[in-house]
Amino acid sequence: MLEIQNVSKTFNAGTVNQKTALNGLNLKLNEGDFVTVIGGNGAGKSTMLNAVAGVWPVDEGKILIDGVDVTRLSEHQRAAYIGRVFQDPMTGTAATMQIEENMALAARRGMTRSLRPGITAKEREFYREQLKILGLGLEDRLTSKVGLLSGGQRQALTLLMATMNPPKLLLLDEHTAALDPGTAEKVLNLTKRIVEEHQLTCLMITHNMQSALDLGNRILMMDSGDIVLDIHEEEKKGLTVEGLLEKFKTGAGKMLDNDRILLSGEK
Repeated sequence: MLEIQNVSKTFNAGTVNQKTALNGLNLKLNEGDFVTVIGGNGAGKSTMLNAVAGVWPVDEGKILIDGVDVTRLSEHQRAAYIGRVFQDPMTGTAATMQIEENMALAARRGMTRSLRPGITAKEREFYREQLKILGLGLEDRLTSKVGLLSGGQRQALTLLMATMNPPKLLLLDEHTAALDPGTAEKVLNLTKRIVEEHQLTCLMITHNMQSALDLGNRILMMDSGDIVLDIHEEEKKGLTVEGLLEKFKTGAGKMLDNDRILLSGEK
């Protein structure tokens, strides 16, 4: 479903600020894989997601989604294949537009634009039924401005919008990091439910090691722009946070030094 072939990306090449963010990265996701990605600051996690999404061009290598070479496609061209939820709840929705207007834009992603009624009664009923899935009462607030919603409500809405037309690939970039623990848990449970119901292929960055263990069928650990550990489903079963840290030490040759990740594993 997703193939990253020998991808490299260097920022500020030839200057004193040169930074190699991806270093000959290779990765293959099969259809239906739900992969969590962890690693320290500067490991290349978000750079990898941005490269897949087309935020910036890669220096070397290829990226294929569902067998299609998207390496040279722009970000908006790749939107036909990708659904994405960002860390910031303010990103991914239009704050000054109504809930139903945001959902209409999401539902028509990748379609040809034409002159037609804004939102039909049938579409409005469909949006209402979709919002009921969230269990947040938003189905009765279709005409409310999205900017009036809480961070958790906006993130749940963004997740729903990203998957209304099930994408070939769902990218989640620390999408619960800005939420309080209770709300984050609700959004993670919703994530698991939606991915399973739609049988989506998903790549999720997280700073929470327990979430990485609890969700998905595969864990990737990154360091210095490359994957140092790839843990599949059987090996993942029964693995603890302490065991995961020890595996990182073995794979990367050093201890994980990201405080936010380390603290997330504490009970």
